[in-house]
Amino acid sequence: MNLRYTDRAKDDVEIAFAWYERQRRGLGFEFLDCVEVAVKSIIENSEMYRIHYLNFRGCVVRRFPFSVFYTVEENEIVVHSVFDNRQDPEKRP
Repeated sequence: MNLRYTDRAKDDVEIAFAWYERQRRGLGFEFLDCVEVAVKSIIENSEMYRIHYLNFRGCVVRRFPFSVFYTVEENEIVVHSVFDNRQDPEKRP
């Protein structure tokens, strides 16, 4: 199954990466590794994760306060947001 990130999801990852790198050199790359593990898990079993609303599913990122929100389309998984769970839940995609 194909994987596609929306522009919002790409921006989410870039912003979080930069913030973590400012906190400690290398921490941004650790964040990226954890997001990659979550995305691989989604690809392997996309239906495993709970539907949060409508057809959006969410996978919690290990070690960091983020969730990957995605939808399963006909022939692809679309990542809509890599959401900072400390934000107002109304801001979710």
